[in-house]
Parts: sequence; C-alpha cells; structure tokens
Amino acid sequence: MALRTIRQAGDTILTKKCRPVTAFDARLHTLLDDMHETLIHAGGVGLAAPQVGILRRVCLVMDVSKEDLSEDEQIVELINPEIIETSGEQTGYEGCLSVPGMYGIVTRPDHVKVRAQDRNGSWFEYEGDELVARAFCHETDHLDGHLFSELTDELLTEEQIAEIEQEQTE
Repeated sequence: MALRTIRQAGDTILTKKCRPVTAFDARLHTLLDDMHETLIHAGGVGLAAPQVGILRRVCLVMDVSKEDLSEDEQIVELINPEIIETSGEQTGYEGCLSVPGMYGIVTRPDHVKVRAQDRNGSWFEYEGDELVARAFCHETDHLDGHLFSELTDELLTEEQIAEIEQEQTE
C-alpha cells in the first residue's frame, strides 16, 4: 500500500466524469488499498478515485455509525456506485479533502441507499443515514466531476464556522 497525493480544487481531473470499472483485477485492488491508506492518513470520511488522479468510478466511505469497528473496518468500498434511493433532508457543514480548510452549508438527503460492486465485481446494496448518507452523495458527486463547493452559496473557514457556532450557543 502507498499514500497517494490528493488532488486539490483547480486540478481539472476533479471536473471530469469517471469511467466505469470493468476489470476487477490486481490494479483495482492496489488502487483500493492505496485509497484506503490515503483516506485514513488524511482523516477524511470519504475519498473518490479522481481525488487521487484516477478517472474510474471508485470511492470509499467510512461508515462512522459503526462505532464498535476500527477505522479500517468502517471503510466501505464502492465500485460503480449508483444511488438508488434517498429520503429525508439534512442541511449542514460539508468539507472536502480536495478543498482543504474550507466548508460550506449543503443540503443532502438524510438517508441514502447505494448499489455498487465490491472489489471482486459482486453487486451489493448498502444504506446510510446522516453523515454516511452525506458522504455517499459527496463521493458519487466526485465521480461525476462535481465538488461540494458547487452546491453552497459561500465557503467558510474553520474559524468562521467556530464563530457562527459560538454565536448560536449564546
């Protein structure tokens, strides 16, 4: 496994639509393993292949609702994911490893079901709520060439968010 460089906003690869994965081979497994290590090292909740320079429909999402599992065990690998069901609505702060230090208020579904393939090509379905649902949407947006910053009216720094939260608690 190896750490991969996370591409930053402004890199044109982040604006391109990814191609489906058709070969479930050692190269894919290496990509998944490298993305896994990169995600844990970066401290994110999700990571999509274009963020590490690969235009394939591959992403990882941490299922943080499974608190009894280690970080490694929380990671869900999604190859050729499709969102097949959504419900509810949540509005909250969202950030991105490709837009470091910046956050925006984004509205997403509160519940999401995805259909995807695993590293061996078998299809499965997976459901998530709240942060996991947000991450499913965020990462699949990356696969279609979109950043969360397209969905927010204003980008905020961590300091601005802290100030807003402080004002709300007073």
